[in-house]
Amino acid sequence: MDPEDLISDIRPKIEEHFATDEEFVPGESTIRLSRPTYGAEEVLESLDSLLSTWVTMGEKVEEFEDGWSDYTGRDHGVMVNSGSSANLLAMKALEGTIIEPGDEVIVPAVSWSTSVFPILDINAKPVLVDVDSNTYTLDIEATKEAITEDTAAILPVHLLGNPCEMDPLLDLCEDHNLALIEDCCEAHGARYDGEHVGSFGDFGTFSFFFSHHIATIEGGMVVTDSESYLEKLRMLRAHGWVRELDDKERFVQSNPDIDERFLFANTGYNLRPTDIQGGFGIHQLDRIDGFLEKRRSNAEYLNDRLSEYSDTFVFLEERPKAECSWFAYPLLIKDGASISRDELRAHLEDHNIETRPILAGNMARQPVFDSIPHRIHSDLDNSEKIHLDGIFVGNHHRMTSEKLDYIVSVIENLLAGRD
Repeated sequence: MDPEDLISDIRPKIEEHFATDEEFVPGESTIRLSRPTYGAEEVLESLDSLLSTWVTMGEKVEEFEDGWSDYTGRDHGVMVNSGSSANLLAMKALEGTIIEPGDEVIVPAVSWSTSVFPILDINAKPVLVDVDSNTYTLDIEATKEAITEDTAAILPVHLLGNPCEMDPLLDLCEDHNLALIEDCCEAHGARYDGEHVGSFGDFGTFSFFFSHHIATIEGGMVVTDSESYLEKLRMLRAHGWVRELDDKERFVQSNPDIDERFLFANTGYNLRPTDIQGGFGIHQLDRIDGFLEKRRSNAEYLNDRLSEYSDTFVFLEERPKAECSWFAYPLLIKDGASISRDELRAHLEDHNIETRPILAGNMARQPVFDSIPHRIHSDLDNSEKIHLDGIFVGNHHRMTSEKLDYIVSVIENLLAGRD
């Protein structure tokens, strides 16, 4: 049977499956941290790849790379198998030129392991710097103070989709001749001064893990404007060979005795995505604006409903020029509040509202730092506050008004001393 005919035959059933809405029963249904972002089109696109038997990296990956780089305003995109691989490739592309062994890279203390560990993979040293407790993003003054003659790069993290203050960071990088790698793994669609995050630095890195704004189940992307970085990223992604290079002939002609399919001009890994992931990405791009609009609407509603409890919570703040894409909805307990973080977390979980810490909290507390080279700048007071007193709940496209109202009522009951 022709694959197109087969897909056409089963399309109605798959569309019917995804058209079914889940019923929400307050107190019984679970409000999850994330919900799948894909639907019938992604499943059918995957079947197209499977039936064609072309499932490894191919045309669909290339189409998604072009679409995502256009969306973020960059010249080039290189898709990989995860956001952590995206950070690794960005670091490796700078290794030996911009960043030398022993150099330092500034990174916020509230982040994720894969914002930090790739720094170690190129024999550089992470320098943990405090964040702003209102925005959760890199503290500019602390960053400025942390720069030494060993500093080679800054890796700001647009935490929870809230953009860092890019103007002063760009000034610091220019003044001190530093590389800038934007970790946008949870900041799809966030903007600073009207421009997408990821469009300011030497590189922008993204994750398309299944819990993110859009997902390819697993997957990531590095975006850049540099042709030379593009060439290196492509070789690093796939074994160091020259197959994906636009100008591979210069290597082929100078090595006529080596089969060009297996010609290695750089060190490399196997971090390639599949065409199934690329196909997911193509269709997810069509959905992202709607997802972002819903997340912002959810956050605005919760901010409004919970605003009377400003003596209990520090609410995430969007700086001037910043437009948050609201990866989640954070709740940070104020000093002197009538409840603790643990009481809030237990109460929400008891009422079937999933919670989690704000990323990895203060990374300096993680035991791995007992065995790796690093430097801590200042006391990390704000990072410690977020570590001890912060959690977040879900904020995604499947959050209905009923679910939002239920979250508010559960919090109000706790603050009023009711079950």
